Amino acid sequence: MSQMLSGATRVHFIVGDPIAQVKSPAGVTEAFQGRGRNAYVMPAHVAPAKLAAWLDGVSLAQNVDGLIVTVPHKFSCFELCATTSERAAFLHAVNVMRRNPDGSWHGDMFDGEGYVAALRNRGCEIAGRKVLLVGAGGAGTAIAHALVTGGVSRLAIHDEDSTRRNTLVDRLASLDRCPVLAGSTDPSGFDVVINATPVGMKEGDPYPVDVSKLTAEMFVGCVITAPAVSPLVAAARALGCGTTTGADMFARVCDLMVDFLLADGQ
Repeated sequence: MSQMLSGATRVHFIVGDPIAQVKSPAGVTEAFQGRGRNAYVMPAHVAPAKLAAWLDGVSLAQNVDGLIVTVPHKFSCFELCATTSERAAFLHAVNVMRRNPDGSWHGDMFDGEGYVAALRNRGCEIAGRKVLLVGAGGAGTAIAHALVTGGVSRLAIHDEDSTRRNTLVDRLASLDRCPVLAGSTDPSGFDVVINATPVGMKEGDPYPVDVSKLTAEMFVGCVITAPAVSPLVAAARALGCGTTTGADMFARVCDLMVDFLLADGQ
C-alpha cells in the first residue's frame, strides 16, 4: 500500500538534464514502498554548470538519502563522490549515490551489471561467449566492463569515435581478462551482439550493425527504451534470434539501485 507523504518521508532525487522523459520516480518510489519504506524519488532538472552547487545545497537536508544519476551527469557525479565502488572507480562514472555516515556521498554504477542480469534473465549466459558491442559512451563503457569481468571469451567494441573506442579497448585490455579489440558493424562470428548507442530511436535511423549478417544462433540486445522494440531487436526476432530490450535492462538496473540505496539500513 502506498504510504502518505509526511514529514518522516525520506527523500531521494533523480538528477538529469533534461529530466521530463525519465520514468524512474514512480517505479523506484513504488519499489521503496514495496519494501516498507516511507521514501519518495523526486526529479531534479539541473544544468551541468550548476550540478556541484545543487548537490552542495541538497546535501544540507538531513532527510535526503540518495541520488539516482542520469544523462549527462554520470561522469561529473563521480567527481563529487567522497567514496565509490571499485567498479565506479574504474569507469569514472556513477548512476546512483547514497550517504556515508559522515553525510558525504558514496557512488556506484549498475548500468553494466543490470545489462548482464537482463541478458541472463532472457537465457543468454555470457561466460565463454564472443561479444560485439556497439557504443563506447557511458552505457557502453559500463556494459563493456561488466562483460569483461563477467567472463566473455572475446569482446570487440565499435564506436564512430575511434579515439573513445581505442581508449576503452586499451583500458579493458589492461585488466587481462580476455582479448579486447576494435570491432566494426559486421556481426559475423559473434555469439552476442549489443547496441549501446541511441541509434534506432529516431525514424529513419540506420541499423547499428549489418543486420544482413545476423544469424538465428546469435543473441541480440539493445539499450533503447523508445521504441520499446528497437528496429535492431525487431530484425533479430524476425530471424529467430534471442533478444533483450532496453526495458529489460532498466528493470534490472532499478532492482540493483534500490538494493544499493537501502543497503545503509535506514
